[in-house]
Amino acid sequence: MCEQKPDRMGVRKTRFFAIRNTYPDLLGMTMKDWMELYGELGHYKGGGMEPPCHKLRFKLKDRSIVQSELIFLALDRPQSIKKLRGSQATGFWLNETKELDKAIVDMADLRHGRYPSKMDGGPTWHGMIGDTNAPDEDHWYYELEQEVKPQGWSFFVQPGGLMREMQVDKEGRNRWTGKWIPNSGAENLHNLPADYYTRGQEGKSNDWIAVNLANEFGSVHTGKPIYEQQWSADIHISDTIEFVPEAPIEIGLDFGLSPSAIIGQLSSRGAVNILDELVAMGMGINQFVKTVLKPHLHRYYGKASSIVYIGDPAGDKRVDTDENTVFKELDDLGIEAFAANSNDPEMRWEAVRWYLEQLRDGKPAFRVHPKCRYIISGFNGGYQFRRLQIGGSVARYHEAADKNKYSHPHDALQYLCMYYRGDYEIPTSLFEREETMVEDTWGL
Repeated sequence: MCEQKPDRMGVRKTRFFAIRNTYPDLLGMTMKDWMELYGELGHYKGGGMEPPCHKLRFKLKDRSIVQSELIFLALDRPQSIKKLRGSQATGFWLNETKELDKAIVDMADLRHGRYPSKMDGGPTWHGMIGDTNAPDEDHWYYELEQEVKPQGWSFFVQPGGLMREMQVDKEGRNRWTGKWIPNSGAENLHNLPADYYTRGQEGKSNDWIAVNLANEFGSVHTGKPIYEQQWSADIHISDTIEFVPEAPIEIGLDFGLSPSAIIGQLSSRGAVNILDELVAMGMGINQFVKTVLKPHLHRYYGKASSIVYIGDPAGDKRVDTDENTVFKELDDLGIEAFAANSNDPEMRWEAVRWYLEQLRDGKPAFRVHPKCRYIISGFNGGYQFRRLQIGGSVARYHEAADKNKYSHPHDALQYLCMYYRGDYEIPTSLFEREETMVEDTWGL
């Protein structure tokens, strides 16, 4: 408001909209906080047919006059975009952005920069400013920040109030101790009571703490995350890992009607880099290979020196109504895959945990690219042991992993890590086909 260039009459004109998802939150939080800070700079008008508005007018030292208005709107569903149509705004304040529907944000992005008019010099600055707690990895906000990264958009992450306490054990493995410790880099500590965040974690689950106190992407789940003691988003997520064409790639496969393919490479120092994930819902393996896997590999990994496929051993079993197997079907599609030696869950989980806990030259031995949303969401709690619905003060959980949208890609990841760790005997035929594998795989 103050930075707007004065018009020919020395007046700095602007118009902003403050948006929240519901009126109770808008009136009780957004508007209340604003008016406590800036209420004396103008007058507030609420009620009636028009939305609440704070009209500001005050002088600056250069004798220019700031004349602005902040209009408060509650937009709780996609249909609410009609309230923005025709609005002429300098900018928008998206309070608790993750609570807003993406359609609201999209429309707001088309309505700023329209006030003041060109006749009055136009806006010196226009745009959107948002604030939010960390959203879920399935959220549109996560996709924009981590994957799309729109031109002209900037995302900033404030340090959380708590952070994970990590410790290197005697075997050189970097492990989370299970404790949360105060983060000295957290903002606004001088305005908070002593031990505010430490006290706030009492009685809360780790995934709740991660999202609400440590400001990590995640989800608040009712189950127990399978890799709770080994996984750290800050340590294991890396956007610096890249595909190395000179090295082979390996692909873990899980079948069924939710087929998944996890693409990885082993670095020169023996670290696992998870480059990519392909996950489909309600699709057979034949369609998945033809329409998803092969086109993706051809486009992004066509220069790989070779490709090794490791799949769910259940894919080697025939059903009563069909003599075919998944591996036979893959072979007919030009993909020679081999089955895991074991489908024992404990063995599979241990292979992943082993890499999560390891260091290579002081760096994590397991890294996953941010675009692998299902894998990351699973690590953050989506891949879990479901809680048993029984009474008592102590929570109890199923011994088997919950079957959900995260379990299939994580099964594929486990086959991959078992292969990297040496839990497989590679069929001789794979070595015999090594020189022609890429050509045969593409089916070209």
